Amino acid sequence: MDAFRFDLIPPKSRVLCALSGGADSMYLLCRLLEGEKRYGWTVHAAHLNHGLRPTARRDEEFVRGWCGKRGVPLTAGHADVAEFARREGLSIEEAGRVVRYAFLEETARQEALDLIATGHHAGDNAETVLMNLIRGCGLNGLTGIPERRGSVVRPMLNVTRREILAYLEKHHVPHVEDETNADPAYTRNKVRCQLLPLLEELNPQAAAHIAAAAARFGEDEAELSRQAAQISGQGLDIPDGVAVNVDLLRETPRPIALRACGQLLERAGLGGEAVHLESILALALGEDPSAQVHVPGGSVRRQYKLLVFSHGPDLPPPAPAALEEGEQHWGSWTISCAKAVCPAKACLSPWEFYLAPGSYLLRSRKEGDKLVLGERPAKTVKKLMIEGKVPVSRRAHVPVLALGERAAALGGFGPEKACLARPGEPALHIIIKDGGE
Repeated sequence: MDAFRFDLIPPKSRVLCALSGGADSMYLLCRLLEGEKRYGWTVHAAHLNHGLRPTARRDEEFVRGWCGKRGVPLTAGHADVAEFARREGLSIEEAGRVVRYAFLEETARQEALDLIATGHHAGDNAETVLMNLIRGCGLNGLTGIPERRGSVVRPMLNVTRREILAYLEKHHVPHVEDETNADPAYTRNKVRCQLLPLLEELNPQAAAHIAAAAARFGEDEAELSRQAAQISGQGLDIPDGVAVNVDLLRETPRPIALRACGQLLERAGLGGEAVHLESILALALGEDPSAQVHVPGGSVRRQYKLLVFSHGPDLPPPAPAALEEGEQHWGSWTISCAKAVCPAKACLSPWEFYLAPGSYLLRSRKEGDKLVLGERPAKTVKKLMIEGKVPVSRRAHVPVLALGERAAALGGFGPEKACLARPGEPALHIIIKDGGE
């Protein structure tokens, strides 16, 4: 039985393959190309050179050569992950993940692709479960890697490493090896190279069985979260967050109540970990009618029978301002504007693009503001912010570049397609930075 989940990708889909050149991603690309013939998919590949290894150039050239010979469209990019990690205070692993997914999402947007497919397999899934278990986690941490999250699909989560290598050998598909995958400095590599092989000595199907258990845990977690949503859904929106009657949480079984607290935090635009959820539930169960706990982004407080999830008093948004040449500040944002000639590509990223000349205004969003980003359908600015998980407290503080009554760009999301300059014609070169993240 074929473990590759072709059913995760609907017929006629336009799919972006995350292609490193390693065995897993080469297997993924080959299976996606099979889907071109079987299901009418359109397949585009994307390769990001992280600039971290001496062999990175070799990998890029390998991918370019293989895709070129087989007529697979390829977008290749370069990033200084080490610099990004230093600037953002992240580990190299986390920085690489953030930069990689940002590159994939931007490529998918530019190429009008529906889905992004990644090469995570059963071994990766098992490693994730083991790492979460070692660190200490709840049921959600044991659900492993989701097979679908937003536009990202992972059709290989049931495919083992042995099956991948056997397929590549049978079909004479070459690949390159990332030498850092054996570096014991990384926790995941220790799990991959030492712990998982030991478990497979006890049971050769250990990785597959862990992945299968993760899927069952996922079903349990989904059901508990569904029940929790019935509780959190009874919360009321208030000017500075969300409020819920404490009796709802008191009368609910603890596993469901904790999940409801997490959902209420997210709904209020706040952050929190397991320790915060425990404190919030204790607040609901306690007798102090005015106690509170602080959480990332705000606080949760008792108001007698109410539990209030609050991001604090709303600060007024910056006043509207005309867009000027040079660099100007609008709240926590910095906007750079310079006259230029539009290059072949008018939109370089959501943060840098070329607009047609005009008198633009920097302002907060208005009801009815809409944008067409790339080849995607028009969406309201409000919906874009909700999908982008911009907290309610920040939405009025994200700049809209307006041309008359029309929204021409949204900070961090990108420009309106109709307002982009045409290649070779006069333009305004816009660079937007957010200092409030």
